[in-house]
Parts: sequence; structure tokens; C-alpha cells
Amino acid sequence: MQAALCGQEQLLLKPGQQRTQRACRRSVLVQAAVPPSAWPGRVPVPDTLPTRDGPKKFSLLGSTGSIGTQTLDIVAEHPDKFAVTALAAGGNLDLLAAQIRQFQPALVSVRDGSKVAQLKELIRDAPRQPEIMVGEEGICAVAAHAEADACVTGIVGCAGLRPTVAAIESGKDICLANKETLIAGGPFVLPLAKKHGVNILPADSEHSAIFQCLQGLPEGGMRRIILTASGGAFRDLPVEKLGGVSKADALKHPNWSMGPKITVDSATLMNKGLEVIEAHYLFGADYDNIDIVIHPQSIIHSMVETADSSVLAQLGWPDMRLPILYTMSWPARVQCSEQTWPRLDFVKMGDLTFRAPDHAKYPSMKLAYAAGRAGGTMTGVMSAANEQAVELFLAERIGYLDIMRVVEQCCEAHRADMVQAPSLEEIVHYDQWARRHVADSVSKQGLAVAA
Repeated sequence: MQAALCGQEQLLLKPGQQRTQRACRRSVLVQAAVPPSAWPGRVPVPDTLPTRDGPKKFSLLGSTGSIGTQTLDIVAEHPDKFAVTALAAGGNLDLLAAQIRQFQPALVSVRDGSKVAQLKELIRDAPRQPEIMVGEEGICAVAAHAEADACVTGIVGCAGLRPTVAAIESGKDICLANKETLIAGGPFVLPLAKKHGVNILPADSEHSAIFQCLQGLPEGGMRRIILTASGGAFRDLPVEKLGGVSKADALKHPNWSMGPKITVDSATLMNKGLEVIEAHYLFGADYDNIDIVIHPQSIIHSMVETADSSVLAQLGWPDMRLPILYTMSWPARVQCSEQTWPRLDFVKMGDLTFRAPDHAKYPSMKLAYAAGRAGGTMTGVMSAANEQAVELFLAERIGYLDIMRVVEQCCEAHRADMVQAPSLEEIVHYDQWARRHVADSVSKQGLAVAA
């Protein structure tokens, strides 16, 4: 399947395969259309920093999650520079209520309309009573809030696509922490961002590192992107032993404290495969010029090789707040406290080591590169299938090695229906299709492991 995905001709004209005339025509006509990258190989920096009357204002999607809480920590430390005007959250009402009391947003959105009365009771003593909205309408309203200068997209999954589109259509810069925006939505989102003159500023540590290294490069100055990976929980485990690993084993990340899904993605290295696709969409690098290297210390967050073979790297302690802060402050740099933002000490840091990733241990890499080269809806299908497979693994319904097997099967099943230039509706449709396909496949194939 991976070899087939790499060949565009095989995707478009699989021998013996019947496709609808409309789908075939769409694929053939647009196969040469490549969406504009957010930062095509360079990041032009304004000659003068923007001036504003008062702090820069943000809407925040996913305020009670990891990205959201770290964003609000930054706002709390720098109230003269940043403020939040609108918050969207899921079901953690106690934390949301505390955020409302502290940051006093004008608008709040919650996922479940039945929780509004409870939230109102929790914030009855808040100094400012916000407008409260619910569901997708509410989160889109938060994203596009009139007072916001930019939107931090900390919501997980394809649920972040529509509100991100709403923010772009309202002219908000995007502080991007939602992978699906580009992995699934890149062919639709990037032309939209260009149309509205919106900056997409990466909050992932790896893409922030590349973004920083590209600043000041002339046109054509970038030759190659080098993404660093920790290697995850099994980087030192022989590949022959992967068949016996458990959920608990996969969740023991050697460097980072993260949520279960991203920790498993780090173990399979699918997180890095997804980042390869994001790097392609963000910076316009060809897939042949995006490499992955295992860097166990996680001090170098990624590198850029220039046309003359120089290599530029961004270093720092593992701390997600730094890339989040830079999306919020760019093109400015914010002076931070050494107590809450420890400076990098090269003596304490010690040795930096690197190794090539083992393709037998990490089959996700070839799959992600193949899906990326196929483009269109294939990348979103792969991401959604992986998310569903990881969920089943965490529920102990499938084994660790089954994750990539069912993802690859899903991508193979999607080949006939892949859309090269999808609409937003098609992106969301195939995201949901991939999740159902994986769940159904696991049930039919009897992959469930013993409880």
C-alpha cells in the first residue's frame, strides 16, 4: 500500500478499478494544483514591530486543555502584553469557571448546552458575566470574536477545523496548535488563509523551531528540514519485543509529560509522521527534503539546512510554553522571568546525540510520507484512522502492533475515493468515514485482545 500511495498515477488510475466519472475527473484535473504554503521556505520579518494601544487580544479554543492552560499561564504572567476576549472549552466546568473569574472574557462557549445553568451558577460571583454560547456555533463565535486580534487553536481533532476557518474568514491570525488544520484541512485552509491575508503561526515545538530558523533566509535559501524526535517509549527496545508491549509500557515517555494519545503517537513515531506533513504544508518543503532524526535529549527542537549546507538549529529545555509564547508575540520577543522560564545551561545540558530512526520499529514513517505524497484527503484519513486506532489501543481492544496495521488498511480502502482538492465538507466527511472504518474493521477482523 505504501508503495502504491507514493505513485500518483497508481492512485488516479488503479488497474481494473472502476471509479465514478465525477471523482476521476476531479482528481485528474487538480492533481497539479498544490496549495500555497504558509511560509514558502522563508519567513519575512517586518522592519518595525507593530504598535498597539493596550495588550494584544486573543480568542482561545480548548481553554481547559494542555495548550489552553499554558496559554493562559502566559497571559497571567504578561497581562500588559496579552489578554483573552473569548474562551471555548469542553466539559471541565470548574476549571472554566476559574478561568472566567480570572481573565474576564466577553464570550464563553461550552460543548454541552445542558451545562449552561451549572456554569452560570459557578460564575455567579464573577466580576464580569460573559455571554455564553454552546456547540459548534459557540466555538465558531469564540474563534471569530470581534475583539480578538488572533486565535489560539488548542482544540483537538477535526472539531477544530470549522472554528479555525471561522477565525480565518474573520481575518484573525492563527496560533496553530491543532494538527488537523493542516494535516486534514491543508488543501482547503491554506488557500483560504492566503485569500484573507492571515498568518499561520506554528505552536508545535518542532515547527516553531523551523519557523524561527527560517527568519532572515533569502528566497531559495532553505534546502532541507530536519525534524528531531525523542523516539518515544520504545526507542531502546528491540523491535522483536514490540509484540508484547502493553498500554502502560507505551505511556512511559522518557522525556515529556503529555496526554495519552500523543504519548502513544510518540511511541509509534506517528507524531513525527504527522509533523512531516505539517512541515510540507507550512514551509513548502518537498517530502524528499524533510528528514527525521532521533534525538533522545529533546534539546534541539528541529533544524534547517540552507542552500550552502549550513545547518541552523533552535535549542531549549523541553517546554511547550516557549513555542506558544512565540506565536502570540511574533515578531516580537518577550522578556521572561528566569524563575518561570529557566535559561538553557549548556553545561547542565550535557551531550547531544542522534541516531537514524529504525523503519522496522516505526512503520508509521513510510506510511506518513506515502500519504503526504498522495495528498488530498489521504492525509486526513490517515490521521483520523490513527486517532481511532490509538483510542482502541488505549481501551485495550487491540494490541500495539495492530495500530499501524489498521491505519494502513484504512488508507488502502480510501484510495479509490481520494479527493485531491477537497471542500471543507469532504474533509470532515472522510475524517468521520475513517474513524468508522477502523472501528468496523477491528470488530470484523476480531483483533480485540483479551481484557
